[in-house]
Amino acid sequence: MNYIDSFINYIQNEKELSANTLESYRRDIKQFEKYTHENNITVETVTKTIIITYLIYLQKNGKATSTISRSLASIRCFYQYMYNERYIDSDPSINLESPKVEKKLPSVLTKKEVDLLLEQPVPVDPKGARDKAMLELLYATGIRVTELISLEKTDVNLDNGFMECKSTDNKVRVVPVGNIALKYVKLYIDEYRSKLDPTNSDNALFLNFHGKKMTRQGFWKIIKYYTGKANINKTITPHTLRHSFAVHLIENGADLQSIQEMLGHSDISTTQIYSKIKKNKIMEVYSNAHPRA
Repeated sequence: MNYIDSFINYIQNEKELSANTLESYRRDIKQFEKYTHENNITVETVTKTIIITYLIYLQKNGKATSTISRSLASIRCFYQYMYNERYIDSDPSINLESPKVEKKLPSVLTKKEVDLLLEQPVPVDPKGARDKAMLELLYATGIRVTELISLEKTDVNLDNGFMECKSTDNKVRVVPVGNIALKYVKLYIDEYRSKLDPTNSDNALFLNFHGKKMTRQGFWKIIKYYTGKANINKTITPHTLRHSFAVHLIENGADLQSIQEMLGHSDISTTQIYSKIKKNKIMEVYSNAHPRA
């Protein structure tokens, strides 16, 4: 009997998993099966020690902690299935702990790099004005790209300097908007938006050249284009500006709770990673500058 194919068929029929997740399960279990086969072990006779040895083998072969954790999760799921179906008498994966995955510190831009990027769009035509407004607003507020492209014309209060932002779970939060971003959003609305939507038929604030709401993919292309123009040797995504917004606020004395509210984090532990970036930077400055560091 092919236990792995039977397992994949089971999770495909019983669990609502994406094609990518299913493929990950299949790949992880097939790799584990290959390892056991090379060591003259069948999958139904695997012990806890063999699984641990396999995880050490992955580590020695340079696999990332996140990859090892995912592999163990796949192996656990497979052996839970094997046990529940009575193919084995006991589950060898019980009580095996996943290696702790260290959170990668997000990539951020220096203030000089932010200035350089934001200087690239020239607001003298619909494209330049729209792109300038979008980039300035993204850095000024730290909102997610999905939230940026979902903004409607009435969401930004130009007179009072704030905007209402709707998150993916439909919660609305109020975020302050700085004067520079307000200036370029107002310029875009007053002089250029109507040229993208002459009939004023779309409620979206930021539009493409078909007069429809800007897409995530469209905005990613905008970021990539201006990164190239600015000759910044970093991979910059919309989220890079969100991270940079948070770190620069912390560097200037903002408290974590306020940043948490502006970013829309449900848990402050998510926001605390930005403090770690600041501490790392302080240590780097100290190490480079102090004569006895």
